[in-house]
Amino acid sequence: MIRSMLFVPADSERKLARAAEAGADALVLDLEDSVLPERKQLARTMMRAHLNTFGDHSLWWVRVNSLSSGELLADLVAAVPVRPFGIVLPKIFGPEDLVTVGHYLDALEAEHGLEIGSTRIAVLVTETPAALLRLGELVSCSFPRLTAVMWGAEDLSSVMGAGDPRNAQGGWRPIYEYARTQALLAAHALGVEAIDTVYVDFHDPEGLATTCAVSRHDGFTGRVAIHPAQVTIINTAYSPDAAEIELAQRIVAAFADGAGAVAIDGKMYDIPHLKAANRLLATLEVIHG
Repeated sequence: MIRSMLFVPADSERKLARAAEAGADALVLDLEDSVLPERKQLARTMMRAHLNTFGDHSLWWVRVNSLSSGELLADLVAAVPVRPFGIVLPKIFGPEDLVTVGHYLDALEAEHGLEIGSTRIAVLVTETPAALLRLGELVSCSFPRLTAVMWGAEDLSSVMGAGDPRNAQGGWRPIYEYARTQALLAAHALGVEAIDTVYVDFHDPEGLATTCAVSRHDGFTGRVAIHPAQVTIINTAYSPDAAEIELAQRIVAAFADGAGAVAIDGKMYDIPHLKAANRLLATLEVIHG
């Protein structure tokens, strides 16, 4: 389970050194937006050196450059041999991009004696208008490597020449609310994790906590972090609290005699509530391992 995904520029020695201490469920070494073009090769070298210092790579991901950038193959050639848990694939245009990247990974895994399919993929599905309009095609395909669907507003805004994705009240403007909803539905349709976009003001812990609560209520399972200070808040927000756990346990216990509906504290609960309770308790087991 990925509650928090902390992105770290792969060319920053200082930030790389601090990353593992943050407590994030996934640490993403970024070769894309946070790295200038002239530093891409340096970032690849630093990424490889950094991952080679860890025996357990289960936390580590690499955000590669997009298929259309001309940098992707060099990223994969550098990353796959050091066995990150997965890659974050940005700026797709449609499901064929996932197919192509899957073929590249197959070949590199075979070349380096790795299990075919072992490198997972988390995909950003809203960074181009084409990808957003073709999400239905993505959902109809099978991608065994796919672990998470993510969304973001800034790249979509940039490619459309639009302004701030948020309105004066801090909410998403309609096109970005649409993108968020579509990404969330796609994740659940595919049966993978739904990762919400970044909260950019890392000096506003209250705002982060508030928006995380809304995000989890809507069905997101985790969130991107851009600063270590955000990780604990995110992990807490996407974990069941004591009251939720107690209610889930009571619901499961109340259904133990085979009833189709039960009353607890004057409220009726039926089979969908039981399924939700079981899912919450299963999530708790994953978190506490």
